[in-house]
This record gives sequence, C-alpha cells and structure tokens, in this order.
Amino acid sequence: MMPKDADIFFMKKALRLAVLGAGMTSPNPLVGAVVVKEGVLVGKGYHKKFGGTHAEVDALCAAGPAARGAVLYVTLEPCNHYGQTPPCTKAILEAGVARVVYGMADPNPRVAGGGAEALKGAGVEVSGAVLERECRAINQPFIKHVTTGLPYVTIKSAATLDGFIATSTGESKWITGESARRFAHGLRSRVDGIVVGMGTVIADDPLLTARLPGRKKFRQPVRIVLDTDLRISAGSQLVRSASSGPVWIVCATRAPAAREEALKKAGAQVIRLPAGKAGIDLSALLEHLGKNQLSSLLIEGGGHVSGSFIDSGHADEFYFFYAPKILGDPRGVSMLSGGARPRMADCLKVHGIHTKKLGEDLLLCGRFGERLY
Repeated sequence: MMPKDADIFFMKKALRLAVLGAGMTSPNPLVGAVVVKEGVLVGKGYHKKFGGTHAEVDALCAAGPAARGAVLYVTLEPCNHYGQTPPCTKAILEAGVARVVYGMADPNPRVAGGGAEALKGAGVEVSGAVLERECRAINQPFIKHVTTGLPYVTIKSAATLDGFIATSTGESKWITGESARRFAHGLRSRVDGIVVGMGTVIADDPLLTARLPGRKKFRQPVRIVLDTDLRISAGSQLVRSASSGPVWIVCATRAPAAREEALKKAGAQVIRLPAGKAGIDLSALLEHLGKNQLSSLLIEGGGHVSGSFIDSGHADEFYFFYAPKILGDPRGVSMLSGGARPRMADCLKVHGIHTKKLGEDLLLCGRFGERLY
C-alpha cells in the first residue's frame, strides 16, 4: 500500500474501535487508536469509559516494546493537558513512537492544536487530518458540547405512515415492531439524557430506561421530564424508580413548593427554570443541562415537545420510525406540532438523509443543520 492508502486503511480500523465506547465515555469523546510497525498492526485500543485510560495509552500498552519507532493512528489529536488522566503526548513520547497520524484536530478551544505541536516540538512526525469527516461524525455531541457548552439534541419519534404517534384516545403501544423498538433502546443507551413532556408521562407512564438484553456496557441516561406546574404523580414509574436512577423534573419557577418536597423525598431532582406560555424555556434548559455535563439528549416527545425543539432551532438530528400502518383519523396525535408553515417555501429543509429497514418498519434519519459541527 502507498503511504496515503495505508493511513486511510489504519484510520478506518481506529474508527471501528472508537465506536465501541459508545454510551460510556461522555462527556469525553469516542476515540480509537492502533499502533503499526512496518505495516503490521501491533497494538490497538479505544477509550472505554469516562475517567479510564485514553485510546492512545490503551493501544501503546497493547503494543509494548513494539511501539518504539512505530506509527500511531488515532481518531482525535492526542491531548497535551492533565484531566482525569495524564497527557497522552507524554505516553507517546515515552513509548518512542516515530510518527502520529490523527483523524481530526482537538476542537476544544482551550487546547486545540496543543497535542500536535507538542509532539512536533519533540521531534515526532505528525500528520492529519485523515478521514476527518468520519471522525467528526462519530463525535458530534462532544464537539457541540465542548465548543458551545450545549448538549447535542436528537429527536426520536415513531409514527404511522400518515404521521400519527397516537390515536385520538391516546393509544400509542405499539406503533412499531420489536426490531425498531430494540434500535430505539440502542439510541437511549448512547445518550446522556432522555427528555419527555408531561403529556407522554400521563399517557404512557414510561420508565425511560435503556433495555438491551445481552449488552452490559452502557450507562443509563438521566430521565428528564418537562413538567411546568409539577403535575407528575408520585406513583408514576419515573418517580418510583428515581432512587435507582437519576430523574430530573424541570418545572417553572412558579410551581408549587409543596409538590417539590414530595418529589425530592422520592429521590427525584427538581430543577426550576424560566417558563412562558409554551412551557419551559428551552434555551435555559439546554444551558443548564450543558453545565451539568450532559452532552447529548434524546427527545422522545410527544409532538409538542419535539416540535418545540425543532421550531426553536435547538434540534440537531432526527430518527423517525415509520410503521406500515395508516390511522386515517385527523383527531389522532400528530408526530410534530408547533409552528405551522403556510407555504412550501417555508418548509424546514433537512440534510444527510439515511434510511434503514427494521423488520417491517422504516427508519428515516438525518440532520437539521446543513453541516456537521
């Protein structure tokens, strides 16, 4: 292989390793690394969990003495600062690596470029960026959070072909089949928080946990309820399970104090934020969640909550599941509700569309923004 071809080949291997850490590393990024000596892979690693060993160190440890004079391929520019662990540049230099190839530069404005420059200054050959778009794509939540302070927002909804998420009587189980529901639980397992409104809590009494039989390595997301007036029942599944997993109830500053005390005793956390006629101020919500190190959110509805995130410009991507069913009832609950667009020219354009067949259901996913972060 030519040098450029080899760089692409081994960076793809590092990318495949990086995604193995999904659901475990936040608010850190997904990172994979491989060590190559004379064209042969001699070590590989990835960032397995927040606070754990970084991918570069994991790969170098696997390579052992073979790392001396070798090439290190890593999906993200190595860090050059102390955080939960020592700087990776230190480990690279101690291992005697001759060349480092990175996929994307570190987007953190406080440290951007520091790792590459430190390695170059120590005489290590440094190349990048290789497969930059692919490396950025797997780390959209990290990039957005580290550059804006806000979490990355994904809208998830399941609907009939004619766009309804529930019947006129509120029945919504089950629209999609087992394969689609299993995929949706996979989405839950990879985010920091799941957001629903009180309409969903009243209609479905959800638990909002990620349930993936056979997969043990993921963290349960924080379950977040937008409940302006603190109407949630202490007998709901969410409140009753608050002692075993985080449940945050977000209400208006005007909500009754007595209700807050009862929810706190049950183990739920109550967060008071500004609210208007349409509900909780979403800008204030995202700022608060970002400051609390939540870098990714899955919005599970219903239609009003999802529509509000889209209409306000806070939504980044979507996963829409469509079942081969037609409700045909205009009184049913629409997938999205909110800002009406009277002209086709006013429609919100989406980008990067992908489709996937899940059993009999169809998944349609894409981005609201034209470009990646």
